[in-house]
Amino acid sequence: MSFSATGLLFASLLYLVLLFGIAWITERGILPRHWVRHPLVYTLSLGVYAGIWAVYAAVGVAAETGYGFLAYYLGISGAFLLAPVLLNPVMRIGRAYQLTSLADLFAYRYRSQWAGTLVTLCSGGAILALLSMQIQAVTTSASLLAPDTSPNVISVLFSLTVVLFAMLFGARRNQNSENHQGLVLAIAFDSLVKLVALLALGGVILFGVFGGMEGLDVWLAGNNGPATTMTFNIDDGSWRALMLMSFAAALVLPHMYHMTFSENPSPKALAKASWGLPLYLLLLGLPVPLILWGGQELAITTGPNFYTIGVAQALGSPALTLMMYIAGLSAASGLMIVSTLALAGMVLNHVVLPLKTPREHGDIYQWLQWIKRLLIAVIIFLALLFHETLGKNLDLSILGVISLAGTLQLLPGALGVIYWPEGNRRGLIAGLLAGLTIWVVTLVLPFSHTANLLALLDAPLIPDYSNWHIFTFVSLTANVTVFALVSILSTSTNEETSAAQACSMGALSRPQRRELLATSSQDFAKQLAVPLGYGVAKREVERALAQLKLPNVEYRPYQLRRLRDQVEANLSGLLGPSVARDMVKRYLGFKPMARGGTAQDIRYVERALGDYQNRLTGLAGELDNLRRHYRQTLQNLPIPACSVGEDGEILMWNHTMEALTGITADDVVGARLMALPEHWHLLLDDFNRGEELHRYKHRLDLRGKPHWLNLHKATLSGPDHTEGGSIILVEDQTETRLLEDELMHSERLASVGRLAAGVAHEIGNPVTGISSLAQNLKLETDNPDILDTANQIQQQTRRISAILQSLMNFARTGNHAQANRYEPVAIRRCVDESINLLSLSNQGPGIRFVNDCPTNLQVLGDEQRLVQVFVNLLANARDASPDGGTIRVSGSGDGYSAIIEVIDEGSGIPQDQLDHIFEPFYTTKAPNKGTGLGLSLVYSIVEEHYGNIQVESPASPETGKGTCVRLRLPAYEPETGNTTVSQNERS
Repeated sequence: MSFSATGLLFASLLYLVLLFGIAWITERGILPRHWVRHPLVYTLSLGVYAGIWAVYAAVGVAAETGYGFLAYYLGISGAFLLAPVLLNPVMRIGRAYQLTSLADLFAYRYRSQWAGTLVTLCSGGAILALLSMQIQAVTTSASLLAPDTSPNVISVLFSLTVVLFAMLFGARRNQNSENHQGLVLAIAFDSLVKLVALLALGGVILFGVFGGMEGLDVWLAGNNGPATTMTFNIDDGSWRALMLMSFAAALVLPHMYHMTFSENPSPKALAKASWGLPLYLLLLGLPVPLILWGGQELAITTGPNFYTIGVAQALGSPALTLMMYIAGLSAASGLMIVSTLALAGMVLNHVVLPLKTPREHGDIYQWLQWIKRLLIAVIIFLALLFHETLGKNLDLSILGVISLAGTLQLLPGALGVIYWPEGNRRGLIAGLLAGLTIWVVTLVLPFSHTANLLALLDAPLIPDYSNWHIFTFVSLTANVTVFALVSILSTSTNEETSAAQACSMGALSRPQRRELLATSSQDFAKQLAVPLGYGVAKREVERALAQLKLPNVEYRPYQLRRLRDQVEANLSGLLGPSVARDMVKRYLGFKPMARGGTAQDIRYVERALGDYQNRLTGLAGELDNLRRHYRQTLQNLPIPACSVGEDGEILMWNHTMEALTGITADDVVGARLMALPEHWHLLLDDFNRGEELHRYKHRLDLRGKPHWLNLHKATLSGPDHTEGGSIILVEDQTETRLLEDELMHSERLASVGRLAAGVAHEIGNPVTGISSLAQNLKLETDNPDILDTANQIQQQTRRISAILQSLMNFARTGNHAQANRYEPVAIRRCVDESINLLSLSNQGPGIRFVNDCPTNLQVLGDEQRLVQVFVNLLANARDASPDGGTIRVSGSGDGYSAIIEVIDEGSGIPQDQLDHIFEPFYTTKAPNKGTGLGLSLVYSIVEEHYGNIQVESPASPETGKGTCVRLRLPAYEPETGNTTVSQNERS
C-alpha cells in the first residue's frame, strides 16, 4: 500500500497545523487555565523523552536483544521514582536561581563560565545525533509510504516545519511566566497521539493477526526459535549501559531537563509525574512485542525498525497506516522542537552572550528573542547537515547510542551538584574532557566517515558495534575518576564553596552581612542602566521588588541584599548565570570590608531554617527546637530588647520593643539604627556607640508624654561569637518616676498643710481684732468717708478670713489629697486668662499684649498652675516694658514638644544676672518692687510639668533690648497608629 506524495504531505501539514492550533489557543488563554496546568498535561509532556524510539527503534532493539528494549524505559522510570532525592533538589535550585538548563546549573554550581560552555558544546554535539535519528525516521517512513517522494525534500520540509514551530511557540518570551504553556500542551498532545496509535496497532495485531490471546499463545508455542521468542541474556552488558543512560537522561538530556524543570507548573505536578511517567512508558512498551511478533508473522520486509509501518501496510488499512506515520511524525517533531529550544537557550547563555553581552538596545528582550530564533534555525540546519552527511548511513539504534553515551558524560557533574560539595570546576572540566575524549575516539569516530581513515592508518582501536557498552562504561569511569582526583587534589574557591552549600541537599548557605554600594532600590536601577539600559534595568528591579513583596522604594540593608540576589536570579534566567553574576558583581557590588571578615547574615539564616522546619529530624531537629525556644524567649521577654550588629544593622527587635516604640519588627529588622525615627535613632545609636554600659533615667518624650528609660548594653563578642555586635535592653521607668513624683508632691503638700495650719492660727486672732475695731469705728462716727473706710476694712478682713478658712481646710485634707490629674490644656486659653487677670490691675495701662499661640497647641498639665506661670511671666514683662510697649506670646510645635515664647521690649537682663534669676528671692527690680519668688515659682511649676525654661536677653540683637522667655513643655497628641520608620536612611 502506498500514498501519493501530495496526499502524504497534506496529511503531515494538517497534523502540524493542528499542533499550531492547540498551541495558539493555549497562548491566547482560550482554554481554561486549570486544564492547561493540570498535572496530567505535564506528565504527558514528559513523554517527549521517548521520541522516535517508542514508535520505531524500540521494535528494532527488541528484535536484537529481546526484552532488553525495556531498559530504555526502566532507567528513566527509576529516576522519576527517586524524584524526592534526585529531581526535587534540582528543581528547588533551578526555581530559586532561575537556572533554565543543565549548563546554567553547572555554571552556577561550579562558578565557571567554561563549565557552562563545555556542557553546552557536549550537549550540542551529542544531540545532533539524536536529532538526525528523528529526521531519518520521518524520512524513511515517508519514503515507505510514498516511494516517489524525494527523501531530501521530506527531510528539508520537516526541518523547516520544526524551525517554524519552535520559533513561534518556544522562543517567545512570556511576560507573566517563564512557562510556554502552548508548547507544553502541544507536546502533551503529541505524546497522547503516540500512545493511542501504538495501543491501537497492538490491539489490531492481537485480535486481527493472532485472533486474541489464545491464538497468540498457539503461535508462540509453534514458533519458539530465537527470532520469535523474546530472549533476555542477563550477562549482556548492553542493557545495563542502556538503563544507565536512560537513568541519566532524566537530568542530562536537554529536552528532558527543559520539560521536567523549566516547564514545571508546580512541585505537586512533579510528584504526580514521578509515578505517572513510568505508567505512561509502561503503556508505550506493551505493544512492542506484539508489533515485533506481528511483523514476523506477516513476514514484513521493511526491517524491524519500521515494523509499525510495514504491519499497518500489510493489514491493508490506509487509516491505520496513516495513523502510524502520524505517530512517528508526532514523536519526532515533539523531541526535535523541545531539544532545539533547550539547546538554543544554552548556546545563547553560554556561547553568544559571553562573547557579546547586550548593551544599550532599544528592547533587549526582543533582541534576545531574535538571537534565540536564529540559533534554533542554525541548530536545525546543523542537524540536517549531520543527517545528510553521516546520520542517514547509520542505524537508528546506533544514532541513539552515540547521543546517549555523549550526554552520559554530564551525569557525574550533575550528581556532584546535589551530593558532592567538595567537587570543583577543575575536577569537573578535567573529568568531562577525559570522558568526552574517550567517547569521541571509541564511539563517534568509528561510526563516521573517519572510520575509513582509521582503517587506512591501521589504527589499533576500531571497536565493533556490539561492544559499544564497554566503551560507554570506560568513558564514564575515566570521567568519574579524573573528576574525583582533581577535585580532591585542588582547592575550591570561596564562591564555589558558597554555591555548593546552596545546592547541596541539607546544606545551608551562610552569606555574609555586607553593605552594598547602592543605598536604595532606585540606585539599583541607575547602576544596572549602564549594561542594560535604564528602561530594562528599571523593569527588572521592579519585577524583583514585586516578587519579594517589597515597597517600590527600599533602603533597608537586609532587604537590599535580598533584592540583589533576586535580580541576579532573574537576570540568570534571561542572560545565563555567568553573565548575570558578573554583571551584578560589577554594578551592584559591596563596599570594601573594613576588617578581615564580616558577620553572617543572621536574618537570612533564620529564614532558611524556618523553611527547613519540617525537614529536620534527629539531633538537627532537636537543636532547631532549642534554637526556636531561645528565640521565642527573647521575643516574649517582658523587657524591650534589640540586637545590633557592629555595623549598626538591627538583627532582632522583640515584641515588647514593638509595644514601646510603636515600630514593628518587620519594618525595622534588617535596617540600620539611623533609619529609626529621630528620637529613637539619637538615643539608641548614641548609646550603642558610646562606652557606657548603663544609662539611667534618660528622659524621652513619646506621643506627648514624658518617659524615663534605663538602658543596658552587653557586647556579644567572645570566643564563641567572633562576629561582634551588642544587645540593648530598655527598661521603661515611667510609672516608677511618676509614683516617686507623686509621693514627693504629697510630702510637700503635707508640709505646706502643716505650715498653713500654723499660719492660719497665728493670723486669725489679729484679723479678728481688726474686724472688731472696724465694727466699733462704724458705731462711733457718722462721717461717710470714715464709714466707707470701715466697710472696706471689714470687707478685706472677711476676705482674709476666707483665705484662712481655705488654709485650714487644706491643712486638714491636703496631705491626703491626690496630686492633680494632668489633662489636655490649650495654651492660648491659658495666655488669654492670664492677660485678663493682669488687665484688672491699673499697672502698665499703656502695655499691649498680643497672643499668637495657635488654638490647637495643647500640653498635658494643670491649667490653673500654668495660668499662674503666665501671670508671673507677663507681669515681669509688663514691669520691664516701657509705656506703649508690646508683649508678644507665640507658640509652636516641635516633634513631641510645645514651645512657647514670651517676648517683651524692655531693657533686658544683664548677662551676669541671667544665671541667678531663677533663684528664690533674687530680683532685678528696684527695692520694694518685687520679692524674687515669681520666677522661682515659674521654674518649679515648669519642672513639675516635665518641661524646661530658658531666658535670652537681649531678645533683639539689632536693638540690644528685650527679653525672650522660652518654655518647652511636652505636647499633647491624640493616640495614633504605629510609628513607622523614616523613609530615607541617613548615611
